[in-house]
Amino acid sequence: MALKSIEFSFVIPIYNEEESIAELVEQIKLVCTKMKVSYEVLFIDDGSTDKTLQILKSLSSKNRDIKVYSFRKNLGKSPALSLGFQESKGKYIVTLDGDLQDDPKNVPSLYKKLSEGSFDLVSGWRKDRKDSFTKVIFSKVFNKFASMFWGTKLHDYNCGLKLYTQDAAKSLNLYGGMHRFIPLLVAQEGFRITEVPVVHDIRKYGKSK
Repeated sequence: MALKSIEFSFVIPIYNEEESIAELVEQIKLVCTKMKVSYEVLFIDDGSTDKTLQILKSLSSKNRDIKVYSFRKNLGKSPALSLGFQESKGKYIVTLDGDLQDDPKNVPSLYKKLSEGSFDLVSGWRKDRKDSFTKVIFSKVFNKFASMFWGTKLHDYNCGLKLYTQDAAKSLNLYGGMHRFIPLLVAQEGFRITEVPVVHDIRKYGKSK
């Protein structure tokens, strides 16, 4: 019997977010059920020191749609994303952070934009960003200079919530701090990129990692 194809892969780098995991999994399930799409969730545990990995393994043992990968130590977001892209089977790949600030309910609007415009990457734009004043100002400065120097005009380069075609995601080989420049890197490979405003939620548990 032929294996069922996967339409959406959710790639989630995660570090010390034990309180958020179960809720995030449920949010993804609800969105994909509403969209009537098949999906998988790939968690890349980036050397967590709390119960994150334990909880992930427990969820994975009960749900074949959840896959867990882990690093022995904290390596950073870029290697985590690269591993997730490499292991993803979906036609489309969604990235989001594991702290519940990136709401999976935004995925249908990202998909609509990607489909209607024949884009390869749709990046979220946290138009009303729920972060500290310092973080917001630093991000605005970074985005302005990035657009100015590299000519890729986006309001929010570094939003964790993005939707890729499989080809665009798998073209990336990220390391160091390269995840901050993903739209630029994808554009340099000849793929089409754009952005849409997304809801950005207040951090519900703990503090920024």
